[in-house]
Amino acid sequence: MSNYEYAKSVYASLGVDVEKAMDRLAAIPVSLHCWQGDDVSGFENSGELSGGIAVTGNYPGRARTPQELRADLDFALSLIPGTSRVNLHALYAECGNKKVERNELTADCFANWIDWAKAKDIALDFNPSYFSHPMAESGTLASPDAAVRKFWVEHGIACRRIAAEFGRQLGKTCVTNHWCPDGSKDTPFDRLAPRERLMESLDAVFAEDIDKKLNLDAVESKLFGIGAESFTAGSHEFYMGYAIKKGLLLCLDAGHFHPTELISDKISSALMFLDDILLHVSRGVRWDSDHVVTLTDELQGIADEIIRHNYDKRVHIGLDYFDGSINRIAAWVTGARNMQKALLRSLLEPAQLIAEAEQSGNFAKRLALMEESRTLPFHEIWNAYCERCNVPGISWISEVGKYENDVLSLRK
Repeated sequence: MSNYEYAKSVYASLGVDVEKAMDRLAAIPVSLHCWQGDDVSGFENSGELSGGIAVTGNYPGRARTPQELRADLDFALSLIPGTSRVNLHALYAECGNKKVERNELTADCFANWIDWAKAKDIALDFNPSYFSHPMAESGTLASPDAAVRKFWVEHGIACRRIAAEFGRQLGKTCVTNHWCPDGSKDTPFDRLAPRERLMESLDAVFAEDIDKKLNLDAVESKLFGIGAESFTAGSHEFYMGYAIKKGLLLCLDAGHFHPTELISDKISSALMFLDDILLHVSRGVRWDSDHVVTLTDELQGIADEIIRHNYDKRVHIGLDYFDGSINRIAAWVTGARNMQKALLRSLLEPAQLIAEAEQSGNFAKRLALMEESRTLPFHEIWNAYCERCNVPGISWISEVGKYENDVLSLRK
């Protein structure tokens, strides 16, 4: 008996169908964020990062051009099992030699991305870039300057139209996430007025009716940011209420809450009132530091909530981290594979036995089963899944090393 067949028999003895679990995992898409590949630089040459965003490290090999970024994505995707999507920010537009302001962007500036996605048969997700721009110095959608708000409202409208075109041309619904960094470094006197301005701006952004088969809109909160340590207009409560009122997706970012808060605990609550939610899976270390996703208890908790309640059609999973201190492709692949591993571990959980123990009030048995399931022979199933998806097992690490020697090391 092979190691895989033995592992299958162990899971079968607990009522788990391994083949069914792998089939289900293969149908759950994970959206890979393009900005890990170039430290959120984009192709506008608009200056330094702003809006409370910071990337640390200067590891050699950063993608410098759209061609290099897509090549790196091609390689990363070849090492990630399952179904992937790719998530773009507006500042990754390619407008040739023509200067196009963000409020005037069209799908033509993303034609190369659309062609690339068509060739790979993958979906694109999207984000307006309400940061790193001269017009963002006094805020964006909540700015006290009406002209600034108008610019960013127009940007949001343009991005929704671009996203709809992604959905139309690719035949796969685009998920567009709206996050803006507006807030205050020190304690404000008036917290209401910025939120009133933000709501007015958002109402204008979302005024146009766009087919939800083409694009789904999400709004994302944040507890604080660099330069907005004391107040953010777009708090969790603001966006939770706004998403429910407007029928939008709520984006829960794992790094955007107090360190003692867990977004795994928010998923079932949010989905009692919303049709769908978006996740930005990240790893905050003491603050919203967007570290590479590792196989933590919280990552497993997120996956458990998705799988235990059959939310895989209602939860849109996106990754959101950026580390410039290590090989960027290794960072991409590590985080994406960990998300897939967490989902597979959830799918292999002896869920029926655990649920029966809980329903009967046998909490000792529930605890014992949940703990014992942690050390079941998961690794053999994961290797089999990678093989089924035609991606390498642990040898992916050496393949990234070869790519670094052959490609990344030549970038000066």
